[in-house]
Amino acid sequence: MLEIKDFGLAFAQQHFLSKLNMSVAGGEIVTIMGPSGCGKSSFLAAIAGTLDEGFTCSGEVSLAGKSLLNMPQAQRQVGMLFQDDLLFPHFNVAQNLQYGLAHAKQGQAAQLIEQALADAGMPGYQQRDIASLSGGQRARVSVLRSLLAEPKLLLLDEPFSKLDKPLRKQFREFVRDKIEELSIPALLVTHDAEDCLQAPPISIF
Repeated sequence: MLEIKDFGLAFAQQHFLSKLNMSVAGGEIVTIMGPSGCGKSSFLAAIAGTLDEGFTCSGEVSLAGKSLLNMPQAQRQVGMLFQDDLLFPHFNVAQNLQYGLAHAKQGQAAQLIEQALADAGMPGYQQRDIASLSGGQRARVSVLRSLLAEPKLLLLDEPFSKLDKPLRKQFREFVRDKIEELSIPALLVTHDAEDCLQAPPISIF
C-alpha cells in the first residue's frame, strides 16, 4: 500500500501540490493527468528519491508502512519507467535484465531471466542485441528489468508516449497485467486519457 498524506511540492515560490492525500493498494494503478510542465514528473521523482535540486516537498509518503521521503534512494525499492527505455545499447538482452537482478545469485538470475522473457513472449532472446529489437520488444525488456528488481512500487512517467498506436495498446495491456499479477501499487502520469490503465484518471495539478 502506498499512502500519501498532506503532500506538498514546490520550486522556489511556485507551488505545484498542496495537502495531497492518496492511497494506492497493491495491484491498483492510479493515473494522474495534467499538462506539460505542471510538475507530474517531479511528483514521481519526489517519491522515487530523485527530485532535482531546488524542489522542496512536505508531508508524508509511506510504502508498506515505511516512510520514504527521508529514506536513501537505493533503499526505497521503487521501480520507474520513462518515455525512453534507457536500455544499455552495448549490452545484450540478458545483460540488460541482469542489471535488475543485482540481488540474485548467478544461477538464479539466469533462470529468472529465462522465465521472464518466456512470460513476455520473447523466449530465447537472452543473447539478442538491443539494436535488433523492435520498439515493442525494447519496451517489454524495459518493463521486465524494472520488475525483476522486485520493486514494492512502480512509477510510470509517460512510458507509452513514444510508441505508435498499435504498440501503445499492446504495451499498456502488458504493463497493466504485470502490475496486477505482482500486486504492487503503481502511479502513472500522462497527458493522454487513452493511457489510463484501470479507473478513469484523476487530476491533482
